[in-house]
Amino acid sequence: MNYFSSNFKLGILGGGQLGKMMLYNTRKFDIQTYVLDPSDEAPSKMACNAFTQGDLMDFDTVYNFGKQVDVLTFEIENVNVDALEKLEKEGIKVYPSSKNLRVIQNKAKQKLFYLDNNLPTSEFSRFAYASEIEDAILNGGLEFPFVWKSAQFGYDGTGVKVVRAMDDLKDLPKGECIAEALIDFKNELAVIVSRNLDGEVKTYPVVEMEFHPEANQVEYVICPARIPEAVAKKAQDIALKVSKAFNHVGLLAVEMFQTKDDAILINEVAPRPHNSGHQTIEASYTSQFEQHIRAILNLPLGKTDSKVGGIMVNLVGAEGYTGDVIYENIAEIMKMDGVTPHIYGKKQTRPFRKMGHVTIVNEDLNTARKIAEEVKKTIKVISK
Repeated sequence: MNYFSSNFKLGILGGGQLGKMMLYNTRKFDIQTYVLDPSDEAPSKMACNAFTQGDLMDFDTVYNFGKQVDVLTFEIENVNVDALEKLEKEGIKVYPSSKNLRVIQNKAKQKLFYLDNNLPTSEFSRFAYASEIEDAILNGGLEFPFVWKSAQFGYDGTGVKVVRAMDDLKDLPKGECIAEALIDFKNELAVIVSRNLDGEVKTYPVVEMEFHPEANQVEYVICPARIPEAVAKKAQDIALKVSKAFNHVGLLAVEMFQTKDDAILINEVAPRPHNSGHQTIEASYTSQFEQHIRAILNLPLGKTDSKVGGIMVNLVGAEGYTGDVIYENIAEIMKMDGVTPHIYGKKQTRPFRKMGHVTIVNEDLNTARKIAEEVKKTIKVISK
């Protein structure tokens, strides 16, 4: 099929920053893109050929949008899977598939998938209602501490809470959830695996993630991870096994824990471009966003090696500020060597909202990490 400068239409469900960064590449390739998002101010609106405002969880909205395009993908998991399934039956190509998304959307189903496929993950219990957790504790079936996760609709640190005492159970959402063993880990790692329709598979280097202790969001992504080669190989192998089990098309970001004894346990996966791959825009031969487009269109996959060491710093709204956004000291960080800011185009900031990221590239990773720390201290996302 001719995708370039043609009548071919690629649909993207979700118009946030991940969609916007995908569109950098569809514009480069001159591929027509249609975007659906609930917000009329979605970051992707400025870069697509056609924009539709609508509810991603509404069956008719997603179905009618999908009927306009030849291939449909998504930049967020919270979309109507029933509509995707119907579109697939009617010949619209959806990548990754509705089957995989149905599993990944629900953290309880996702954990069971790992067990069914002999993939290493932390111990967990599944509950239909959060109220059942207290009974499990009182009857000895569950012990503190553990990690509570909402089975659905969690993102960017929401829907996750470390539970150390009964008081921590107060005000939890009532629906389906899981309780995971709290892992004593050395590092949180991630590997992005790309796979096209022909079955060509490539992985990006293992990255190390440092999280904000309060917001449970990634603060820094460090590539390559500062871990022994044997541990990196183990993480790569497990990510490839996860990819093979899903037999996905597109990207699959596999988040993992490196335990104190260097075992690797799968935390969760995302079937799309991911925060752990933002540094690939500057640091890699092929960015994760271009690779996703290549994979879902069954084009040859690009080279995934890093050209240089890369660190990504998330730009999130500062605490105490809500309203029209101001990026304070952005010119100061642009004076620093190897620093590139990416502003997502969200006009309103609020505490911990993802507003952009900054990539720092340097031949010496330790130097890049020091610059990243300086970037974090210098730039502030505030409001008027």
